[in-house]
Amino acid sequence: MNSFTLTAVGNLAKDPELAVKGGTTHAHICLVGNDYAGKDSEGNAREAVTSLYFVAFDGLGEAIAKNARKGDQLIVQAQVRANTWVDKDGEKRYDHSFVIQGFRFGAPGRAKREELAARRGENEMDALETEI
Repeated sequence: MNSFTLTAVGNLAKDPELAVKGGTTHAHICLVGNDYAGKDSEGNAREAVTSLYFVAFDGLGEAIAKNARKGDQLIVQAQVRANTWVDKDGEKRYDHSFVIQGFRFGAPGRAKREELAARRGENEMDALETEI
């Protein structure tokens, strides 16, 4: 059991990147979330943008890369993994990785909505041609 897990809801900043290294397939994604950050001096609402980078392995990564597009909302469950290494200057470095364990689709982004609308248009045209 991993002692640190998180659930994140955000929109894809760009299309997922699928890669293979050492026989292992993985997808890298970046989720972006906007949060209310008070008001500016003129009384307008401000937003704070937060970006988190995730990785999904094997079939999970392939499913995300195949079906998700920039702008799509994803709800991900991820394990937090600590990383340590020694850099080229001999300094010990620390970082964290967020490894996706599961995900669900939220609202589709613009690209997905346009793709779905185009499909609906094709289906309607096919139906009209069949009727004629």
